[in-house]
Amino acid sequence: MDVIYCRCAGLDVHKQTVVACARLAGDGAPRQEVRTFATTTSGLLALADWLESVGVQHVAMEATGVYWKPVWHVLEGHFTLVLANAAHVKNVPGRKTDVNDAIWLADLLAHGLIRASFVPPLAVQELRTLTRTRKQFVRERGSHAQRIEKILEDANLKLSVVLSDILGKSGRAVLQALIDGQTDPEQLVRLVVGRVKASRAELLEALRGRVSTHHRFMLKLHLDHIGTLDKAIAQIETEVGLGLEPFQQAAKLLSTMPGLSSVSANVLIAEIGIDMSRFATPGHLLPWACLCPRNDESAGKRRSTRLRRGGKWLKTTLVQAAWSAVRVKGSYLQAQFHRLRSRRGAKKAIIAVAASMLTAAWHMLRDGTEWHDLGAAHFDRADAAKTANRLIRRLQQLGYTVQHTPA
Repeated sequence: MDVIYCRCAGLDVHKQTVVACARLAGDGAPRQEVRTFATTTSGLLALADWLESVGVQHVAMEATGVYWKPVWHVLEGHFTLVLANAAHVKNVPGRKTDVNDAIWLADLLAHGLIRASFVPPLAVQELRTLTRTRKQFVRERGSHAQRIEKILEDANLKLSVVLSDILGKSGRAVLQALIDGQTDPEQLVRLVVGRVKASRAELLEALRGRVSTHHRFMLKLHLDHIGTLDKAIAQIETEVGLGLEPFQQAAKLLSTMPGLSSVSANVLIAEIGIDMSRFATPGHLLPWACLCPRNDESAGKRRSTRLRRGGKWLKTTLVQAAWSAVRVKGSYLQAQFHRLRSRRGAKKAIIAVAASMLTAAWHMLRDGTEWHDLGAAHFDRADAAKTANRLIRRLQQLGYTVQHTPA
């Protein structure tokens, strides 16, 4: 095989050490130098100085947890860096050592056999950290809400039956009264304000239970934790707003797509950025987001078309947005969903809608255009004859004799 990079290096990154192999090709056989450095700041600076001293220009490393990030930050700007997916550069089994892994990475990089992973710019990385942390806090808040409901059920209080949101204004007032020691249903009912579907008699029955001191302690514990999480989420949203200032125009464009709220648009930008030159076509972006069928073929037979694991942050957001988009009446996405659901089922249909939304986002970010809905009749217009034949066959199956004349 031809050598693409004559002077390159492979790094096997760990928590405390980095094993570096510099591959230096000359007139004869390539020469390899292997050294081990600490992952402290001084150790990484020494690594950078050594790589420069031997004339290395390209460096490859595996994406191992978060340990690769400080190495990347120190070397960025001094070398052409390539981040490899560990599953794509796995070495031959039975010969695995830290030195062999570094040599293997250097050899693969020298021959151009490593597909670089997408590493967004620093501003997008920081925005991505904020949006992911926000999602984790929202999930944690939901978990505590479920624990509060579990405690109420243990005390035989059916608050979630009569109130749609036990953490709303009325729900919080009732919970605070229970924590303060109030157990009289008549007094608790007075705290329920606004319109509720339940009658007064139903409210009284739902709020008549047996609350112990232990229940009050646990309710206070979870309610205080939820308050702390609410404050943290509000702070994160403020930081996201500041971090999105350079990307405001792109966020507004994506928000014109059905199903994509401002929060979903922010997550989309934080995950893929706004520079679509990183992905040559939408067909390169969809596999990166794990939103297309896997290739699993042997002896001419396709064994599995399940989605690959991965992309959990972007994939889950797009699927949630797709469920919102298919509820927009008269839209292209709704028509696509119903068209595919009848043949492939709802799960595969919603994944196809999410993939269509990501494809549209790629074009919108690349061209700077807003969403243009093709309409629910797009598929009928695209192949009118096929649609007419399908409807005629259906009528014939129902026992009708059909004679059709084009208008």
